[in-house]
Amino acid sequence: MSTFTPLPDMLPPSSARGVVGWLRFNLFATPANSVLTIVAAYIIYISVVPALDWAFFSANWVGLSQDACNTGGACWPFVASRLDFFIYGFYPAELYWRLDVSFILLALSFGPQFVERFPYKAKLGIFSLTGLPIIGYFLVSGGAFGLEHVPTEKWGGLSLTLLLAYVGIVAALPLGVILALGRRSEMPVIRTFCIGFIELWRGVPLISVLFMASVMLPLFLPDGMNFDKLLRALIGITLFQSAYMAEVIRGGLQAIPSGQYEAASAMGLSYWKQMRLVILPQALKLVIPGIVNTFIALFKDTTLVLIIGLFDVLATVNSAIQDPKWGKVETEGYVFAAACFWVFCFSMSRYSQKLERKLHRGHKR
Repeated sequence: MSTFTPLPDMLPPSSARGVVGWLRFNLFATPANSVLTIVAAYIIYISVVPALDWAFFSANWVGLSQDACNTGGACWPFVASRLDFFIYGFYPAELYWRLDVSFILLALSFGPQFVERFPYKAKLGIFSLTGLPIIGYFLVSGGAFGLEHVPTEKWGGLSLTLLLAYVGIVAALPLGVILALGRRSEMPVIRTFCIGFIELWRGVPLISVLFMASVMLPLFLPDGMNFDKLLRALIGITLFQSAYMAEVIRGGLQAIPSGQYEAASAMGLSYWKQMRLVILPQALKLVIPGIVNTFIALFKDTTLVLIIGLFDVLATVNSAIQDPKWGKVETEGYVFAAACFWVFCFSMSRYSQKLERKLHRGHKR
C-alpha cells in the first residue's frame, strides 16, 4: 500500500507578501484607497519636507547671537543659549544640582515602570507617591539639612511645570477616588456635599480658579495669615482636577456589575475592604484611558499659571523671545516648548496603553 506524502505549502505570490504585499493591501487595495494614498503622500511632501529642511538640514546650530542664523533655517543657538532659563527659571545657578538630583530621582522612579521584567516596580511606585515628594520638596526648597532656602519666586521653567503636574496628579487621584465614592454614598449629607463640590469646580474654568486662589483668597483670610503663591496655585489645580477625576472614576464604578458588589458583601467584607479589595481595582482598571487623559490635560493646563506670575516653561519661552538680541525666534521657542509637552504627554499615553494591555482580562470588545 503506497503512502501519500503531501507536498510542502507553496509561498504566496510575491505581490501578496513582503513590502509589496503590505502596500497593496493597506494603501492600494481599491482605486479609492489609491487616490487617497497619493493625495496624502502629496500633502505630507509639501508640508513635512519643508519643515524637516527648516528644522534640521538648513538649521543653524552654533552661534551666540542672531548674526549666526543666516541660512534661513531654524535658529537653534537661541534655544541653546537660553536652555538653563527654560529648565530652571530663576533658580540660582550654583544650586542647579538640587534640581538635577530631583530630576534623576523622578526618572529612576518612573523609568523602570516601562521595563517589563524590572523586579521592584511596586516599591518604586510607592516611593514615587510617598518618599519622592518629601525628598523633592526639601531638595528644591531647602531650609533644612543645611540646604540654602530658595524662595518659590525663583522657581520656574520646566522644573516648575513638572512640579505643578506631579503634585497635581499625586494629590488629585486619591481625592478624586474619595469624591467618586462619596457621590455614590447612601448618606445624603455626604452625597450632597460631594455632588456640590464636583459640580462647583467643574462649572468654572481653571483660569478663574487660579485667579481667585491668587488674588481673591488672601482677602478672605485673617490678618497675618497668608499662603505662598505657588501653594495657592497647587491647591487650586488639585481641587479643580480632582472634580474631573471623580467623574472619570465614578464611570468606572458604575461599569462594575452589581454581582461584584453583592459577592463582596456576601463575603462579609466591610465597606472599605469591599472598595479596596474588590471594586476599586476593577473600576480603576476600566478607566485607565480616562485617568491618563485627565493627567495629560492637567499637565498642559499648568501653562495657565502665567496669569498669576509663575514662570513655567512656556512663560520662560515667552519672556526669552522678547530679547532684541535674537530678533524673530518665536517659532524656535514655541517648538521647544511644544516638544517638552509632547515628550511627557506621549510618554504618559504610551505607559497607559502598556498598562491596559498588561491588565487586560477580557473587557475589550
